[in-house]
Amino acid sequence: MYRLLVSSLGRGLVRAAGRRCWACSARLLPGPAGGRAPEVEVPPSRVAPPGGGSGLLPLLAALAWFSRPAAAEEEEEEEARQGAGGAAAEDAAEEAEAEAEIIQLLKRAKLSIMKDEPEEAELILHDALRLAYQSGNKKAITYTYDLMANLAFIRGQLENAEKLFKTTMSYLLGGGMQQEDNAIIEISLKLASIYAAQNRQEFALAGYEFCISTLEEKIEREKELAEDILSVEEKANTHLLLGMCLDAYARYLLFSKQPSQAQRMCEKALHISEEILGERHPQTIVLMSDLATTLDAQGRFDEACVYVQRASDLARQIEHPELHMLLSNLAAILMHKERYAQAKEIYQEALKQAELKRDEVSIQHIREELAELSRKSRPLT
Repeated sequence: MYRLLVSSLGRGLVRAAGRRCWACSARLLPGPAGGRAPEVEVPPSRVAPPGGGSGLLPLLAALAWFSRPAAAEEEEEEEARQGAGGAAAEDAAEEAEAEAEIIQLLKRAKLSIMKDEPEEAELILHDALRLAYQSGNKKAITYTYDLMANLAFIRGQLENAEKLFKTTMSYLLGGGMQQEDNAIIEISLKLASIYAAQNRQEFALAGYEFCISTLEEKIEREKELAEDILSVEEKANTHLLLGMCLDAYARYLLFSKQPSQAQRMCEKALHISEEILGERHPQTIVLMSDLATTLDAQGRFDEACVYVQRASDLARQIEHPELHMLLSNLAAILMHKERYAQAKEIYQEALKQAELKRDEVSIQHIREELAELSRKSRPLT
């Protein structure tokens, strides 16, 4: 049976970030006033067993494409820095030392994540959290919890990530942040994705719908605001976050065998991405292929081929990091159209690209598809 590269949600959460997963023991987080924070377990990684397609850029990649820009992260780090030194006037030397240490720990943790050293990053973040609690600094605590939650999320430690995201959200809301704030929506989206991966469908559906409806209402309310009140960049960020939510919801719907609804979500997400990021942006290209996948699932092969062909052409032009996945999707749709010779040629190109990337899962999948293609195109005797 032919299949597009669409992975399970649980596995996609991990693989999109390009992370390997390690098991590690449970740890207790330090609590305020020398006490203990709620116990947060760090369970072994949960990764779906091999099999099925390796996936287009799944959910975590979408989060990366649409997520807050570096400037926003720098602003958060500055808030953590200010919070860490908030009581410096009372005890300048001690607080300045604590501030510097927290900042350095957060930087080291981020570097470890970038170097694909999650266990080291986790240990460093626990040290940062301990210092933040000792200084009574809520902003630093919140920021550190957020980093810990995202680290657990990309490692596939979903139960732990859920607890940490909820803790982060609790601190944010307790600090006066509104439910419609983009930071709350982004966490809510990640929670919805966790529920989907855990097959907690009612919670997942409610989460996706909350994120989308809240952002749509917010955009409608803010569209006439002058730039001196709300900048063009801030408006664009909210639109991109909506695109991220629509894309994630579309993947969920497709996984739930609701391709026509998934198609509508993909179309909306693609429109946003094209309008703000441009047609040649890597995420726009992925969304074109995603839309093709939803059309293919409905048997609308000609329409699907138009989108996936355009996505593949653009991916070649910009040297897209996931070109092999996009080409494999193109080949699969060509097989559905019974254009076997062309499908074989594209699969072979995809295989070469996957081998260059050393993507073993995709390599195995493409080889299986080539074998199936050979059987399918063999003349009847």
